[in-house]
Amino acid sequence: MNRRVGIDVGGTKAQAVVLDATGQVVETAQRPTPRGDHSLEALIDVLYGLADEVGHEGSIGVGVPGLVTRGGVLRAAPNLDGVADFAIAELLTQRFGTEVLVDNDATCATVAEWRLGAGRGTDDMVLVTLGTGIGGGIVANGELVRGHNGFAGELGHMMIDPSGPLCPCGRRGCWERYASGSGLALLARDAATGHRLHQVVRHAGGDPQAVRGEHVQAAARDGDGEALAVIDDFSRWVAAGLANLTNALDPEMFVLGGGLAAASDLYLEPIRRWFGELLYQPHLRPIPAIEFARLGPLAGAVGAALLPELADRGSASVSGGSSSPEPD
Repeated sequence: MNRRVGIDVGGTKAQAVVLDATGQVVETAQRPTPRGDHSLEALIDVLYGLADEVGHEGSIGVGVPGLVTRGGVLRAAPNLDGVADFAIAELLTQRFGTEVLVDNDATCATVAEWRLGAGRGTDDMVLVTLGTGIGGGIVANGELVRGHNGFAGELGHMMIDPSGPLCPCGRRGCWERYASGSGLALLARDAATGHRLHQVVRHAGGDPQAVRGEHVQAAARDGDGEALAVIDDFSRWVAAGLANLTNALDPEMFVLGGGLAAASDLYLEPIRRWFGELLYQPHLRPIPAIEFARLGPLAGAVGAALLPELADRGSASVSGGSSSPEPD
């Protein structure tokens, strides 16, 4: 298959790419993600328009945020309005007149990094996306792991402190409240309101409540010790989750993606150091490699473009129509 189209649906924009036969991105396009009333119907129009813009002669895959069943039904989504059992794959297949495969956006990014990015050549890999929240995906024994219902990879909602801060999911102490971009900002604001992080607060315009992760990073690049201490504390929380995942999955490699990958030079060393300290029996076992993702913000769309190839090889159970059975 010489031309493969992939589309990644984000909270603010939908990004399309075209891959050639070698896996290189040869064309891109993007449009705003519709919001508000009737936005789901409008989303189908946007996705069709994007594919038409880049030329959809060939296979089509789509990555969307939220819980996506094996049959391509979007059960829930954090940044799309009115989602409840939205049969997106079936509707897109009807609109395009050819099968469209749909999966979770972080699962698509996992496919991209596994096949073409930092995890290329590995058979056991876990992608962890460190963005506003935490998403992820799992590859085990050379196969993409989707789970019984298709919902595997919601790593950010591992509970690591049942009395911790409230998560947008409604529970307390989820990993992403400590180890995502939002978690970094929360750690920094707590320190800033305690009359610390003076240089970070200056980067935020003097308001401790306006502190964000980028302000911490800017101060850290200036060599500010208090900012570096926050990054170290944040890295410990990231490493704690990776240690738990190692105990459960025993991967060969972790690939860290998401927005924080842009500042990988600040995080990689402390995450690796804390991981070595928190891992069970680190001196008696091989330690999984930790690398940052290589494909950047196009990873989700690139992985979506690869979904049909995985389905053809039996490495994924993604569907574009109602003919595939849904689990009970």
